[in-house]
Order: sequence, then C-alpha cells, then structure tokens
Amino acid sequence: MLLAQTEHFPGWVENWLSSELGLLVLFGICILEGAMMLRFMPSELVVPGALLVMGADPTTVVAVVIIAVVGTTIGQYVLFRLLRRGGREYLLQKRWFRVSEDRLDTLDGWFERWGAIAVPVSNSMLMIRGLLTIPAGLSEMDGRTFVALSAVGSLSFQSILAGLFLAFDHVLLF
Repeated sequence: MLLAQTEHFPGWVENWLSSELGLLVLFGICILEGAMMLRFMPSELVVPGALLVMGADPTTVVAVVIIAVVGTTIGQYVLFRLLRRGGREYLLQKRWFRVSEDRLDTLDGWFERWGAIAVPVSNSMLMIRGLLTIPAGLSEMDGRTFVALSAVGSLSFQSILAGLFLAFDHVLLF
C-alpha cells in the first residue's frame, strides 16, 4: 500500500474499507463528502483509496464508482435541501461549513453566469467540487434537476479518479 498509508488516508478507514462492510463504509464516506463534511481525508483519495484497499477487478471498480456517485449525490442533495430550508446565513453560522462569505459571493457569480450547467461541471473539478451546490440550493432549481446534474458531474469525477488509478498501475498520485 504505497501512498494510501500517508497522513491523508487514516488507518481506521483502511481497516473499515477492507472489512466485509467496506462498500457500506464507502457509501457513508461518500455521503459525507457530498455534504461537504468529509474532513478526515481529501475527497480525491476516496475512490482510489477504496480501489487500492478493495481491489481493482472490473466488478469492484464498477461497484466503487456507482456507490461513490450515489453517495456523493445523496450528500449533495442533503446540502441542497438544507440550504433551501435554512438559507445562506444559516449555513454560514455552522461550524462544519468552512467556506467564507467572499467565496460564496464568487460561487454565486459563477452560478448566475453559467446557470445549471455549473453544477455538473463543478462536480467534475478538483478544488471546487460540489461547491456550486450552495448557489443551486439557494436558487429556483428543481430538486430532481439538481440530483440529475449532480449525479452526472459525480459520475465524471469518480470515473476520472478510477481511470487514473487504473492507468497508473495502481500508484496513487495524491
């Protein structure tokens, strides 16, 4: 386990992922990641780390990607609904939410400029992954539309991570 045992990949996560409950643990981690509450490891390490621990046979790769997409989409939808109910100020008051008001202003501008397409595009990108959930949740966007767009972007992101893991012969670059 070359780089998966770095400080970015907690040992307890590795132990849980390698257990018979590994896919369920992965699902829970992905929900946290989608809801922007994953603090114990970078989101870019979730799928490659799971593949490293669980194996990279075709069935496992497909299962990991599907679980990651469904989990992150559920997490983002929870955040989307929370924003609908509580609003921007409510979110800014939460200790677990670590995005500044200035950053939110920037995200609002991107969403205003690009509209709904910003959701799947942002879900496919490092560093801003999922952040457009915030202005989407504050907009008039329909929940079903959001879920579909979120899932498309998550599928892109998780597939790229799995593909990079496989292409580089299981050597993590993170």
